[in-house]
Amino acid sequence: MTRAFPLAGLLRMRGRAEEQAVADLATARRDEARAADLRRATAAALAGAGMPATGDDIAWMAAVASRSTLAALLSERDHQLGRAAETVQDCSEAWSVARRDARALELLEERHVATERAEELHAEQVVLDEVAARGAAPARIGATS
Repeated sequence: MTRAFPLAGLLRMRGRAEEQAVADLATARRDEARAADLRRATAAALAGAGMPATGDDIAWMAAVASRSTLAALLSERDHQLGRAAETVQDCSEAWSVARRDARALELLEERHVATERAEELHAEQVVLDEVAARGAAPARIGATS
C-alpha cells in the first residue's frame, strides 16, 4: 500500500493560493482595461470640447470651465490608470510567487509518487524472486533423487 504524500495539505493550500492569485490578477487586468477605457473616453471628450465660434462671454467662460474640468478629469484618469497598472504588476508578481511555490511542491509530489512506485515494484520483484526460488528448489531436489 502506498503512503500518502506527507505534504498533501500544504500542496492543496498552495494550489488554492495560486488560484486566488490568478483570480486577483484577472480582476486587476479587468480594472486596468476599465481605467484605460475611461481615460480614452475622457481624452475624446476633451478633444471634442471646442470653444464656441460665436457667443457671449458667458458661453466662452462655460467652454473654458468645461475644458478645464475635462483636463483635470483626464489627469485623474491618468493617475487611476497608473495605479491600475501597478496593481496588475503586483498581482502578476504575486501569481508568479504562488505558482513557483505550488510547482515546487508538485515536483516533490511527483518524486514521492515515483519513489513509492519504485518501492512497490521492488517489493513485488522480491516476492516474485522468492516464489521462483521456492519453485526451483523442489525441482532440483526431485532431479537429484
